[in-house]
Amino acid sequence: MTKERVKVKHLGVWSVAWFFAILSALYGLIAGILAVIGAAPAIDASILVAIGAGILGIIVSVIVWAIGGFIGGAIAAFIYNLVFAASGGIEVDLDVES
Repeated sequence: MTKERVKVKHLGVWSVAWFFAILSALYGLIAGILAVIGAAPAIDASILVAIGAGILGIIVSVIVWAIGGFIGGAIAAFIYNLVFAASGGIEVDLDVES
C-alpha cells in the first residue's frame, strides 16, 4: 500500500447532512437515556406514567438532535463548498492499494 495525499474539492451537501443527522440522532439517544436516568429519582408519579414520559423524552431527543445535525451538516458542507477556492481545501491522507 502506498500513501497518497489528496484534497477534498467538494462535499456532497445531502450526504454530509444525512451523515450528521444519523450521528446526531445517536448522540440524542444517549442524551435522552441519560436525561431519563438523571430524572428518575425526581419523578413522583406512577411507574407507567414515568416509563411513558421517559420513552417519549428519548424519542423527542433523538428527533430533535437528528434535525439539528441534518441542518448543521448541510450548512457546513455548503459553506465548505463556497470557501474551498480561498482555503485550498482539506488535505486527506489515503492508503491506496495497488
